[in-house]
Amino acid sequence: MAGEVGVLVMAYGTPSSPDDLERYYTHIRRGRPPSPDQLADLRGRYDAIGGLSPLLERTRAQLDGVALALGDGYVVALGMKHAAPFVEDGMGELRAAGVDRAVGLVLAPHYSALSVGEYAERARDAANGLPFTMIESWHLEDGYLDLVSARVREAVSAVPAGSEVVFTAHSLPARVLDTGDPYPDQLRQTAEAVARRAGLERWSTAWQSAGRTPEPWLGPDILDVIRTLAAGGAPGVVVCPAGFVSDHLEVLYDLDVEAAAVARDSGIPFARTRSLDDDPALCRTLAEVVGSVAGPPPRAGPA
Repeated sequence: MAGEVGVLVMAYGTPSSPDDLERYYTHIRRGRPPSPDQLADLRGRYDAIGGLSPLLERTRAQLDGVALALGDGYVVALGMKHAAPFVEDGMGELRAAGVDRAVGLVLAPHYSALSVGEYAERARDAANGLPFTMIESWHLEDGYLDLVSARVREAVSAVPAGSEVVFTAHSLPARVLDTGDPYPDQLRQTAEAVARRAGLERWSTAWQSAGRTPEPWLGPDILDVIRTLAAGGAPGVVVCPAGFVSDHLEVLYDLDVEAAAVARDSGIPFARTRSLDDDPALCRTLAEVVGSVAGPPPRAGPA
């Protein structure tokens, strides 16, 4: 409807069924099919969390929550990076709805040219002349920090006093450091802000879920950090995946299965903060971020 603001909410995407796994993995690999061993490894990880990731369900719930918080005057559409509906599909939906302008929001708080930057590029191309504004990051929004802080306090209560809290985000190729990419600094800024709010004495940052490619990725890896903390006599470890806002493979397998197993084998108590998912406070925060960029939609005139 004319006068409305389009909001393109973007997420990574996930296979729609076990049969979709090879197509999905091929898309992630920019059209290069995975080897049988690579495909079997990925399938095994999905099998370990029940066969499918809940990411699409969680993302749609977040979309609904943001739309509810925004209220009238906004049209909200979903666009994903590696699965349908793709970023281009979501932008097409907004254009078909006749919105006057569009705002892009990725369901990830920290900016990198290799992550949020790629979403932004695809969304701008698909806008095809529609005025478009991209929200690059929201890693220091009070509502987000308050939620993460509450989750940290909850998790800390489940492990011995003095345990280390390690804030993580998805690793990226280490070459981002050569370009001054803000991603590592933004994760640390989030960690510092949450540590202040939660009154933490022991905390650090680490990376997780690095891609299986020959080039070096950002470190230290969370699995190595857990082993180091255990060897140093730390009473426990809490992992806070601050770079993720939903339960999905990188949380449910990489942390709840793999990292938990490393902690168990290393003899150190382990806890993981609960994901934010579609917590109404998160959805309200994201709606406020959108509103601060888009401004209020024009008021409808008399019928």
